Amino acid sequence: MNILRCPVCGQELCREERVWICPRRHSFDTAKEGYVNLLAGRRGGDTVGDNRTMAASRRDFLNKGYYDPLAQAVTDCLRQYSRDGDSVLDICCGEGYYTAYAAQRLDRDFYGFDLSKSMVRLAAKRRCGAAFFVANIASIPVGDVCVSAAFHLFAPFHAGEFCRILSRGGVLLTAIPGSDHLLGLKEILYDKPYLNDEKEPDAEGLEVAERIRVHGEITLDSRSDIDALFRMTPYFYHTPTEGMNRLSQCESLTTPISFVIIAYKKAP
Repeated sequence: MNILRCPVCGQELCREERVWICPRRHSFDTAKEGYVNLLAGRRGGDTVGDNRTMAASRRDFLNKGYYDPLAQAVTDCLRQYSRDGDSVLDICCGEGYYTAYAAQRLDRDFYGFDLSKSMVRLAAKRRCGAAFFVANIASIPVGDVCVSAAFHLFAPFHAGEFCRILSRGGVLLTAIPGSDHLLGLKEILYDKPYLNDEKEPDAEGLEVAERIRVHGEITLDSRSDIDALFRMTPYFYHTPTEGMNRLSQCESLTTPISFVIIAYKKAP
């Protein structure tokens, strides 16, 4: 089932060769990489969200498998909560790592979107069989009750939109940092490193079905990987100069990784 809808009029989009078009003839070209820009007004994309350098850095870091435990846990949850052929949406997909990981292991109809065109461009280049598009999480160009399962990792939470697109009995998987996630990094950045509070999002209209904890430890042995990890975190924007200087001297970094996956179902 095609879940995409026109961002102008809300009617179903159909693909015709290299263009997506709705019954009212609003059309959206497919880029050479294979994605489509469904951002309302189609401005931004390259100027909002992560830029090309940050997107490529994130891709290279994730491709080395550092966060494979999270990717495997999300895939296991999708296997549990959805069936072959179901529509699965990666909300704020970034450069597509988690979608590609799951698509290699599950027979589902995968979609993914992000506000950053740079991210979506890289996601589409993975050629994993998913349909990727540029869109805003506050107004997702997806039909009502069309999505059997969705996953949403470290991104803004819009419970109303999520409830709208989820089918009856559909599931939303959200990941938040565990208490000691990246504590080894924070011990370098801050004089008084703190534990994460594991605060769950306000999920009105959704009910918690399950919580899954994922733990691991990673060792980064290159400056490029350490820098890529740092840039992926909010600490990149909130670290004192002294902490950044200490990190710049590190040639190796070992840190725990910790996540809490929350499986939500739409309230009846």
